Amino acid sequence: MTRTSATPDQPTADQPTADPAAAWEDWRARRRRSVTSATGNLALVETRWLPAGERPDLDAARAGQPEHITVTALARTDLVTGEPEHGLRFWDAQSPAIRHFERIDAFPYDPAWVLEASYHPVPGARRVAFEHIRDNGGTRDLVVPGDIALTVDGRDYTLSAFDDDGTLLLVFGDPTNGDTTYGAGRFLFVERTADPGRVRLDFNRAFVPPCGFSDQYNCPMPPRQNRFHLPVEAGEQLPVFRDGFLAQH
Repeated sequence: MTRTSATPDQPTADQPTADPAAAWEDWRARRRRSVTSATGNLALVETRWLPAGERPDLDAARAGQPEHITVTALARTDLVTGEPEHGLRFWDAQSPAIRHFERIDAFPYDPAWVLEASYHPVPGARRVAFEHIRDNGGTRDLVVPGDIALTVDGRDYTLSAFDDDGTLLLVFGDPTNGDTTYGAGRFLFVERTADPGRVRLDFNRAFVPPCGFSDQYNCPMPPRQNRFHLPVEAGEQLPVFRDGFLAQH
């Protein structure tokens, strides 16, 4: 999976800010800059998978493109053959989604949704199956290096956060999905602490996944163990666009 571009550079649980609400507002501003950047979530206009065995030629793909188009390469594993599959992504700094973007709605900051949890590392490269939104029910195995245990509203959970380029990324669902928040669930970067057995989950920084901004992404969906029974009324809700523009998600 490629980087989610969700500005994960937030304070660790051992370095709390003097004003958490102000830090959250700063995170919101950085989120806006991130999703509207030249290679941000709103800029992705095409993902082109190449025939089996073919590798991307970036020079050829970039030839003749206007300056506001960026072309990058990516790879994944073919679900049928298990072989590497290569592709190209085209990013448009002047995409219709960027031009019509207004804001990302969010719940008000709520300190009650900053939760501490136990973290239990699992030796070895354990993999957990995650269904992906564009795979028609297929699953992809992602590395889950440990279990996150916490109690929410009297119910115990053991959550699976996978390794996203060295950062723990939690994909979770709750009853707000499809109503006030993105239908396929939301993402949250897990904050590590100096204590390897503790982590912090600040659900105020839960964010709309990349596929909530462009249908060219193939995002993982929450497995059963990552679905909360009560509404998580914290974090981002949905992107909002001007002039009747409808995101195709």
